[in-house]
Amino acid sequence: FALFPTGVAALSAVVQGDNGPEPVVLVASSFQVGISLDPPLVLFAVQHTSTSWPKLKAAAEAGGRIGVSVLGEAHDLAARQLASKAADRFAGIQTTTTDSGANFIHGAPVWIETTIHSQFPAGDHDVVLLQVHASGTAPDTEPLVWHSSGFRTLTPKPTPESIPENA
Repeated sequence: FALFPTGVAALSAVVQGDNGPEPVVLVASSFQVGISLDPPLVLFAVQHTSTSWPKLKAAAEAGGRIGVSVLGEAHDLAARQLASKAADRFAGIQTTTTDSGANFIHGAPVWIETTIHSQFPAGDHDVVLLQVHASGTAPDTEPLVWHSSGFRTLTPKPTPESIPENA
């Protein structure tokens, strides 16, 4: 499946940790929008071995919300850091947290505030449907793309006006 290009999303919330509130993040290339318009639903798939998902799920089940930041082209290094097993995956990464605990990465072209709608097993993953409660966009920000086991950016197609006449 490595040759199928897909966006990259960071799902994050501030949860109660052993030493107080702490941000938790899960990076997913399986994130999809447009699953349903009524109610508005998005989805992602998470491995059964994930250590971040149980924390995010517990926070959501306790009444919190999960922030989804669709990462932009400037986030290639941040995406690797957020997906790592580092102790402080948020070091140097700017975020905003809502009163509901949803945590968002600054500079994302799309952000979505969600709650869990449903979850069901699918092989070695679970498919999780999230209900959208709020969203926003930064239309001038290009997305980050995962393709062939690496991050890529989109290059806009040339417009007829930008092609030299002698080309």
